[in-house]
Amino acid sequence: MTAESFKPDNDVSGPQTVRPTGLLDVLSVAAIVLDTEGRIVFWTPQAQELFGYTAEEALGTEAARLLIRPEHLQAVMSLFAEVLATGRAWAGAFPIRHKDGSTRLMEFRNMRLLDDRGDVYALGIAADHTLLQRVETDLALCERLINQSPIGLALLDPDLHYLLVNPALERIDGIPAEEHIGRHLRETLPFSDVDTIESALRQVLTTGTPLLDQYHVSRPPTDPDQDHAWSLSFYRLEDPGGRVLGAAASVVDVTERHRAATEADRARRRLALIADASTRVGTTLEVEQTAHELADIAIPELADIVAVDVLDSALAFRRSSRPENGPELFRALALKAARPTVALQAADRPGDLAAYEGDRLVTLCVHSGRPVLVRHVGSDDLRRIARSPDVSELLARAGLHSYLAVPLIAHGEVLGALDLKRTLNPLPFDQDDVVLASELASRAAMSIDNARWFQSVRNTALTLQRSLLPDHPPHHTGLELASRYQPALATSEVGGDWYDVLPLAGGKTALVVGDVMGNGIDAAATMGRLRTATCAYADLDLPPNAVLQHLDKITCDLEHYIVTCLYAVYDPHTRECHIANAGHLPPALAGPGRDPELLDLPAGVPLGVGGVSFETTKADLGSGDLLVLYTDGLVETRQHPIDDRLNVLLSFLDEPHRPLEETCDLLLYGLRHPDDHDDVALLVARTL
Repeated sequence: MTAESFKPDNDVSGPQTVRPTGLLDVLSVAAIVLDTEGRIVFWTPQAQELFGYTAEEALGTEAARLLIRPEHLQAVMSLFAEVLATGRAWAGAFPIRHKDGSTRLMEFRNMRLLDDRGDVYALGIAADHTLLQRVETDLALCERLINQSPIGLALLDPDLHYLLVNPALERIDGIPAEEHIGRHLRETLPFSDVDTIESALRQVLTTGTPLLDQYHVSRPPTDPDQDHAWSLSFYRLEDPGGRVLGAAASVVDVTERHRAATEADRARRRLALIADASTRVGTTLEVEQTAHELADIAIPELADIVAVDVLDSALAFRRSSRPENGPELFRALALKAARPTVALQAADRPGDLAAYEGDRLVTLCVHSGRPVLVRHVGSDDLRRIARSPDVSELLARAGLHSYLAVPLIAHGEVLGALDLKRTLNPLPFDQDDVVLASELASRAAMSIDNARWFQSVRNTALTLQRSLLPDHPPHHTGLELASRYQPALATSEVGGDWYDVLPLAGGKTALVVGDVMGNGIDAAATMGRLRTATCAYADLDLPPNAVLQHLDKITCDLEHYIVTCLYAVYDPHTRECHIANAGHLPPALAGPGRDPELLDLPAGVPLGVGGVSFETTKADLGSGDLLVLYTDGLVETRQHPIDDRLNVLLSFLDEPHRPLEETCDLLLYGLRHPDDHDDVALLVARTL
């Protein structure tokens, strides 16, 4: 009898070329055929692997006595007889005796067969029971994992067409599982970088090396307005013989982790921005500079367009008398954009004054003292943001889609507003942006408040000081005069430098330059008192040293003040200049035919030391000679020796015939630096 003697009922019309699988090899399914006497007449190689007997040992032998232990023999014979008599198949597990003497549990399928001559046989199909149970468990586990797993799973053939898709992947890409089958991978993936994914899969199919945890961010069709993130892993599938069956892909939704990481990164950047603001905003006591620093720090992290506007009433230190719903007058201090945009044409230029009605959002912000947030700007919102309809159209053209105004509040007073707009950043402002903007505005408002108070005090002191100085030196006999006073160009307060030109009896002229050591209103007031006293003593026609002696007594009565002073009297009839010095820098002398020099005078001690005397020195001046009196702010710096600076001063006096006004400007702009911390008094006299 041969295998061709038996024909299964479901025989197809002809042989088919089907790619073999390795599952039967893994299971090692054995087939045994017995005749009606129970003798083995058909024995497959798998039977030899399963039971240990070769075909030569098994064929012709009674199967029951070869494979069954005596205690099970009666049961087996009864089952065998029933199958042959009734034709009903039997299935179950039964212990058998292996050739090595061990007992092993086998899974059997027994059925009756008829050959073409009508002879009856019994077919037994057997497999290892433990192996079958493991395979069944694995299959059940795989099925449960695939169908119930929250991880999207897909099996693909070597050409990347879908063979299987689990429900989780259905939810991810929004396509039913049955619509996946047979379709190509790139037809269903919700990722924008599908080319990269396909290339990675083909590499896995080629090399067999898994590709794990590939991070991809995209917006799926099921949620097109939000970013989602997935972790993709790819594996090559092979049968036991190493034949490539295709690829498996797992897709894990890590959107929450992605959003948490994004939010953490956003928080870190915001903390860094606040830390940066603490060092970059308020570096000077200048209102405009502080506003520019605030605008710079907010671009582009917080907004695409930033404006800083301060209430004109706050800058002028006057309370607005308008009702809370009335208009407000703003002075624009800073304006900055991340990129060139027509929206800049819609904004107020720094330095401009602009009135905004009570219904405008920036006015509402300063009236309420609260942030005003418009997440999504509509046409009605544009009209409330812009100062006019034309400006509203410009903002629309610029793509303004989100708006935020935050008040600038210091010590409970609203100073103005930080105005923020987004045109390039697609995200709308949210509450986190409100918190960040409020923190930046709060820090900047304190700096702006300090700066405006400082500028107010400084302007007051400067006004006082200028009021105490002579406007223009009058004409005096035998002298041509020019003078300058320049306050400190940096952010320090004004000082107590002064100059004076006093007419004396007999056509003589007193020239005075002094410096009160200190700054602010007190120093300016002290300077005014000393200038008044100097005028009084000059009227007594006292010699220069006597004048300084009296001024020293007055200065001693002033608390904590030291003053340097140079007092000179010029007599045009004798061309003599009598000079006394109280700790001041020596005057410079230049003239036709001579090199510029510093007059050699006793230095003396400053006024206010007390108990010392002063000397008067005579200097002869020729026609056209130039006498330059100045305070230390003209020549002293923190980087250069004073002797070097005095030599530079003398180098600017090489042309004594130069007009005096031009000489003053040359000295100031040639010797002064924009960051110099001291003020300057300068008096230049030329003999006629």
